[in-house]
Amino acid sequence: MTTATLGFTVRPVANGADLRRACEVRAAGYGHHLPGWKQSLIEPDALDRDGSTLVLLCEDKRTGAAIGTSRIQTSRDGALSIERSIALPESIGQAGRAEITRLSTLPGADPLVKIALCKAAFLYCVATQSRYMVIGARNEALVRQYRRVGFVDVSTGMVPLAHAGGLPHQVLAMDTCTAPAEWLTRNQALFAFFFDTYHPDIEAVETPRPVRHLERLAA
Repeated sequence: MTTATLGFTVRPVANGADLRRACEVRAAGYGHHLPGWKQSLIEPDALDRDGSTLVLLCEDKRTGAAIGTSRIQTSRDGALSIERSIALPESIGQAGRAEITRLSTLPGADPLVKIALCKAAFLYCVATQSRYMVIGARNEALVRQYRRVGFVDVSTGMVPLAHAGGLPHQVLAMDTCTAPAEWLTRNQALFAFFFDTYHPDIEAVETPRPVRHLERLAA
């Protein structure tokens, strides 16, 4: 295994100030494409502080600016938010699963930011025994991106998602158990980034104790 450094760091938010910075990235990232969403994303919502949720923050090393974020909700405490809008296949719905939402980067950010956020989310899913990663993609370009990294279609078409303002999304999922072997065969560069490279700038993600996690985010 090789070691490689990045021009940015990825870590869980540590307090309320971190969470607000993540929300600013969301508002800027989503607002760039969906101006109507910008104001609604500028403040944390209830799911951000839920014990089943972890928010990741990416910071530029040189400037310290927040440049990327994502949110991971596990099924530890019950159904995922996306399951209010779509019935997942039984093989997924009865397994440990996690939904990735609010994945966003600032316009012009290093393309590796999104990949690094995905790696951190993957590691967190493994740590929390979430076999499946579930995600919604709002347009065909995003669908193609997620398919390229190993996600497969769950919905047969676009589905309006209640927790995404009712906007239609294609729902996709990835099996974290089989993904490494598939990447080794089909996408060796991705396999190398995820499994053959140690990135000290991607902080090891551990399962937080819900109460302590909520106390930190309230600070």
